[in-house]
Amino acid sequence: MAPGSSAFKEVVESHPKQMNHKTLKMKAESGTVKTSMSLAEKHSIHGVHELLQCPTCAGSMYPPIHQCPNGHTLCANCKIVHKCCPTCRFELGNIRCLALEKVAESMELPCRYQSLGCQDLFPYYDKAKHEKHCPFRPYTCPYASSECCVTGDIPFLVAHLKEDHSVDMHDGCTFNHRYVKSNPHEVENATWMLTVFNCFGRQFCLHFEAFLLGTAPAYMAFVRFMGEDSDARKFNYTLEVGAFGRKLMWQGVPRSIRDSHRKVRDSQDGLIIPRNLALYFSAGSGQELKLRVTGRIWKV
Repeated sequence: MAPGSSAFKEVVESHPKQMNHKTLKMKAESGTVKTSMSLAEKHSIHGVHELLQCPTCAGSMYPPIHQCPNGHTLCANCKIVHKCCPTCRFELGNIRCLALEKVAESMELPCRYQSLGCQDLFPYYDKAKHEKHCPFRPYTCPYASSECCVTGDIPFLVAHLKEDHSVDMHDGCTFNHRYVKSNPHEVENATWMLTVFNCFGRQFCLHFEAFLLGTAPAYMAFVRFMGEDSDARKFNYTLEVGAFGRKLMWQGVPRSIRDSHRKVRDSQDGLIIPRNLALYFSAGSGQELKLRVTGRIWKV
């Protein structure tokens, strides 16, 4: 059953969205000395930065930076691959370009996500490490599909989910979600659904899907937070499903969408419902699955 199938039905109860919550932003980890530079400095740094790009792979060079006897430089990875200089074809020796390494050590560069809001400068050798964790780096679309590679900030992704993936958007911090499947004996990883909830001025993704837990069919529901992990930890949520006086409940902390949908699912960090229990809660003959998942999100 494909995503967005009409077999999925929802009933949602919600509280009014709280619009006055101030969005918190992480401050970039630094080692920074200043946050702006003159136009002349920018031109100078741009020129030196070009010298620090490997002529062979165009990547940034880090120690050890190598050079051939004619002075042509190349990075350590390319040095392993090539026996001769890619520029002049002269045989490579074991010559380090210590001068360029020293120049790099003295440089400070802006983050690659400067246009997205990161205004700090970083030592050349720390820049790549910072960019891997920069809170201004784009998020990946949380839609659970390997085909979607769209990235952007949270407002952009919210609009993208609504317009391009037809994801349902709801306001409120409580929900009453109904899941209906006509043939519960067909469990595929592609059988899943996504709903976005707006509450406390933030967005949360409710995932519900059928998948194979080892070789056993199961269903799983979990919540992801559209933002950084440091902000996600400021919230808790509960999910529960039940019938006939019996209840299965999960309480947890929403995971940031920095963690992929697959990573969260495979870590089993959510409400897991074995198929035999799901069919019991459905109160039917086992020919149709009818589950009602209720939940709540709150600040801690």
